[in-house]
Amino acid sequence: MCGIVGFVGEQAAAPVLLNGLSRLEYRGYDSAGLCVRDGEKPCVIVKAQGRLASLINKTDEGRALSGKVGIGHTRWATHGEPSEKNAHPHTSDDGNVVGVHNGIIENYQELKAKLQRHDYQFYSETDTEVAVKLIDYYYKKYNLGPVDAINRTIVRVRGSYALAVMFKDYPDEIYVARKDSPLIVGVSQKESFIASDVPAILQYTRSVYYLDNLEIAKVRAGEVVFYNLDGDEVSKECVEIAWDAEAAEKGGFEHFMMKEIHEQPEAVEKTIRSAITEEGKINLEAVGMTAEELQQISQIYIVACGSASHVGYAAQYIIESMAKVPVRVEYASEFRYREMPFAEHSLAIIISQSGETADTLEGLRKAKRSGVKTLAIVNVVGSTIAREADHVFYTLAGPEIAVATTKAYSAQLIAMYAFAMALSQAKGTVDEARVAALVEELLLIPDKMRKVLEDKERIQWFAAKFAAAKDIFFVGRGIDYAVCMEGSLKLKEISYIHSEAYGAGELKHGTISLIEDGILTIGVLTQGALLEKTMSNMVEVRSRGGYLAGVTMGGYYKVEDTAAFTMYVPKTDPYFAASLAVIPLQLLAYYVAVAKGLDVDKPRNLAKSVTVE
Repeated sequence: MCGIVGFVGEQAAAPVLLNGLSRLEYRGYDSAGLCVRDGEKPCVIVKAQGRLASLINKTDEGRALSGKVGIGHTRWATHGEPSEKNAHPHTSDDGNVVGVHNGIIENYQELKAKLQRHDYQFYSETDTEVAVKLIDYYYKKYNLGPVDAINRTIVRVRGSYALAVMFKDYPDEIYVARKDSPLIVGVSQKESFIASDVPAILQYTRSVYYLDNLEIAKVRAGEVVFYNLDGDEVSKECVEIAWDAEAAEKGGFEHFMMKEIHEQPEAVEKTIRSAITEEGKINLEAVGMTAEELQQISQIYIVACGSASHVGYAAQYIIESMAKVPVRVEYASEFRYREMPFAEHSLAIIISQSGETADTLEGLRKAKRSGVKTLAIVNVVGSTIAREADHVFYTLAGPEIAVATTKAYSAQLIAMYAFAMALSQAKGTVDEARVAALVEELLLIPDKMRKVLEDKERIQWFAAKFAAAKDIFFVGRGIDYAVCMEGSLKLKEISYIHSEAYGAGELKHGTISLIEDGILTIGVLTQGALLEKTMSNMVEVRSRGGYLAGVTMGGYYKVEDTAAFTMYVPKTDPYFAASLAVIPLQLLAYYVAVAKGLDVDKPRNLAKSVTVE
């Protein structure tokens, strides 16, 4: 949530900042602002409510602001309504300190009361203004330098934050600090860049440093120095980002979401290849998990939020069936607060696209405190979850810009397939011939995904028929139920249509009372052993006036006898069906949202990376 950018260099800062903010729009925001400084002159702050276009117009695309140092921010309201006064950057009473902030400061009211006793005045309702003025307070009261003033502040602050701060007395520098909210510093020969996510700076540099928790950095043109909480300098490794700037562009597609739907075969193929040897064997050596470690696992907890949790539900069916190991899927927001015993030799699998999801990160930390081994499945190299987990399986999806995940979800599924197969081999629950057949089928998934995408025009036609729907239901059993949950979420996220996913057998336990004439119910039917059961549930819906659509595999043509509209995917092993069945549902959600004229990539009230609780 929210976006931070910063720049120190030899060119005008404002256009660079605006360009960076535009590449962070996917994170969700309701206002934006800049602070730019020209040498020894005072900082100039400009803010605007609404979309970034308002700020761009207000600053004449940045040309109205002179200066080569600056910070910018897109705000997603938490404390205080969306407005110019609550927008960042915020400043101390005399302009001595200016800053932007992502995260939530939990004890801001207590700190605000302290500052008011020392004659500080407040113009906004935000916790960020409190943080900026607390830095100013320590800077002046104890005659400290910027690093020590920030250190004093973060010791007093409870909550999460990524801070970028400018000081009146240090016109050529920006200071940054973080705890639980992502922040990176990029460097080129004579310029430095600050951002809350990689796409903001890809156009300028691919050499970045990831700040760790409770670290501070002093950023100058082409130079960055890092400090720990004691104020001592620390060394950090520079990471080269493999993505190029074009990977974060639309590439001729109308929306990022459609581009990323079409990028799924490539993302899946790369992720498959990372886990399979040239001889066609599953290999988790890069993940760092040995066969001996896998063999000892007695219980698995999958901890995730949103779409990542739906990956977990699909994986639960696969792991329990294939490897005979019990699996519990836990919403991270609930898991982190549960008082629960952990089985001996447990493994917690932590799934997050960004590697920064706040609840998921805390779930990881809870597992580690409890002595549970952790495996992270993340897409962002160097992210906090990746750094803190015992083992990491990187999905190779590349940058995902649209808020509604598609290719990251699909790459996560592949990672879980590979893990399930490796676990089954280690446990001896699947013989070598069966594993070889599964690997062979897995390698075919990318081409089969491309085949599904060829049917998108039919789905577009069908979507137009239901763009005005108020309620849509999804039903399935087993892995199909997990797919239904993801399909329902996609529809809700970007089309704003109320939809729910149900285990098909649960319809008669209350839900079927909601069925009325013409209400669309979509059945997912890829699991042959459960096909007849789900079809009988769909017939119950039809008999009550519901309109039926089906997603099924080639060969299951009897679905057409029940459903009025059927979407087919190529036949594959039932374990891998989710990878294909989800694509028609992604396309359906996309085309419904387009038909309604909605902002597909940036749906209301949502953010790409949920880095606050």
